[in-house]
Amino acid sequence: MTFQIDRNTVALVGACLASLLFGLEISSVPVILPKLGSVLAADFKDLQWIMNAYTIACTTVLMATGTLADRFGRKRVMVITTVAFGFTSLLCGFAPSAPFLIIARFLQGLAGGAMFTCSVAVLSHQFQDGSQRGKAFVAWSIVSGIGLGFGPAIGGLIVTLSSWQWVFLIHVPLAILALVFIGAGVTESSDRNAQKLDRTGILTLSLAVLGCSYLITQGADLGAGARIGVTSAAVLAFIAFLVAEKINPYPMFDFSVFRIRQFSGAIMGGIGMNFSYWPFIIYLPIYFSGVLGYDSTTTGLLLLVYTLPLMLMSSIAERLRARYQARVAIPLGLLTLGIGFIAMWIGSGLDGANWLTMLPGTLIAGIGIGLTNSPTTNTTTGSVSPDRAGMASGIDISARLITLAINIAVLGLLLTQGIVSYLRDALGTALDPNELRALGEKIAAGNLDGLSQYSPKLATLDPSGAIAHAALVNGFGWVMLYSGIGVLALAVISFFIFGPKNVALQEARGHHTAHSAGEARS
Repeated sequence: MTFQIDRNTVALVGACLASLLFGLEISSVPVILPKLGSVLAADFKDLQWIMNAYTIACTTVLMATGTLADRFGRKRVMVITTVAFGFTSLLCGFAPSAPFLIIARFLQGLAGGAMFTCSVAVLSHQFQDGSQRGKAFVAWSIVSGIGLGFGPAIGGLIVTLSSWQWVFLIHVPLAILALVFIGAGVTESSDRNAQKLDRTGILTLSLAVLGCSYLITQGADLGAGARIGVTSAAVLAFIAFLVAEKINPYPMFDFSVFRIRQFSGAIMGGIGMNFSYWPFIIYLPIYFSGVLGYDSTTTGLLLLVYTLPLMLMSSIAERLRARYQARVAIPLGLLTLGIGFIAMWIGSGLDGANWLTMLPGTLIAGIGIGLTNSPTTNTTTGSVSPDRAGMASGIDISARLITLAINIAVLGLLLTQGIVSYLRDALGTALDPNELRALGEKIAAGNLDGLSQYSPKLATLDPSGAIAHAALVNGFGWVMLYSGIGVLALAVISFFIFGPKNVALQEARGHHTAHSAGEARS
């Protein structure tokens, strides 16, 4: 018995290190985007794709990973994906250009998404007891919070003391360390009912997400015919995905789990976090550097206020879930998150806005994400039987990352459109629409110092740079308001999906009975 407890602890450390890698990769890279823009000559769209290539790739591989892990063994697949993550991090670190880095980030996303999916599935199987699994997920969430919380400060510190390459290269020794614990602690597990890989579902869903993200990001540069073509292709790909999942005897998306209100309500929590909080972390460093004028180290430290509550609130969040159920804990977390974004919107619009006026909103949003994250993960995996953990975690993370990929593009579009709208009102017809759009994208990257060289007309019309600065503030106002209103709406939707207390209790009892019967048959 002692050996089993010790082995579970070692396995937990391995899974936590994998989530640490995944968290560091998400939160440390946004801080260095301005640096990448200058060193690799990357424009605003390149910077968006440096982030979105990773998230789209994660989405592409998630459900395949769940199926492969269920079929061939969760430990085996986790080892392979962790090795791949370390190798692709090397590729990112040695990238000579923006296009190369985008491709390397896509490959890194394939490995990272698969590794992260395995960590959730491994914990769900390694810890069969409900209370022990709850404690394991609290520890997992705390370590994830360390990666996400300290990632911005680590990224800023690395680029200040060394070079941007080490923001990626640091993952290599961490991946090796994770492999040691995974190999020593994780017990191999699989689903004897797992059958075939749903290649059609994976391909059609990936094409739909890629088409949607490409349309939002690049649509302004496309002709009317091309836009219609991309839109039609994305819609047809999604319809084909729905048909494929309905007729495939072994679909990667088992839509029957959405009949479980606990699962569907918790999925709204995952969507809400990635609708607002996580895509905004990519643009918040631009706000701190471009609008408020802080350097990368200061920006990284300020982002700690935004991310650290994820780590600090995990245990409180689990206590809320245990006492009031997920039907209260998850909508409450989303509500807090939405209030945080509204507070940021108000603070950013004040005269003389600075880090102090942004502090309440970033802190409240961080508390909201901390209250939402652990209950969401634990509820989605805990609402299905353990032999479906790979599939459930795959759907959960897919919903998160599809939302993240789309909203990275949407927030970038809103930021640019908010800037262009302000410039149009301030400058009138002095610049034609194409010049306005190009200038808006340049300002959105946050580098306001070189605008006079980029646009001599703007240098004459706005010699002090006040109009460009105010336009960037306006763009961020659009982004914060959209994020706040959207996540508040998702909080209400989540609450109604969960349903009344007696319905949630009845469903939980029914699931527990079915789970016990399944174990007895085993």
